[in-house]
Amino acid sequence: MEIKVELVDADSWERVRKIRLEALKENPEAFGATFESESIRPERFWRARLSRSHFVLASIDSQDIGMMFVDRVDEDYASNCWIRGCWVSPESRGNGVMRAFMEYVDSQAGVMPWGVQGLGVWVDNYSAIKAYENIGFTNMGEPRPSTSQPGKFYQRMIRTTAATGI
Repeated sequence: MEIKVELVDADSWERVRKIRLEALKENPEAFGATFESESIRPERFWRARLSRSHFVLASIDSQDIGMMFVDRVDEDYASNCWIRGCWVSPESRGNGVMRAFMEYVDSQAGVMPWGVQGLGVWVDNYSAIKAYENIGFTNMGEPRPSTSQPGKFYQRMIRTTAATGI
């Protein structure tokens, strides 16, 4: 089983839309967005979103099984980039997909400003926190209140690119 990880562009908007909606349907508790709000978004929304962020898809045998996107951030985040929307299909979890994603990020650190990655994870998403810890993320500060889901808190985590030793 070989995991293929690739950066996709705006022309792949249908693939991104499909896996994003699958993620929102399968694990709605993991995201700030909802299936209902994103399922009605038109093509122009998806194309614009792909032009603002770096979307990375993971696939096995041409079947998309995971996604994440990487955004530029300002200095307040104590990182060079912010990992968002991470998700792996339930049947593919535990098979190294998250590690493959981060190996891809590491491989791009010389080209992209991705030497120090940050992310936010709901404080009660214990399996995601464990997965992030297993690939080198550590807690950064105290939990913070969510702006997308009032009443919920997220934990910021940070990781330094293994490939460069930054």
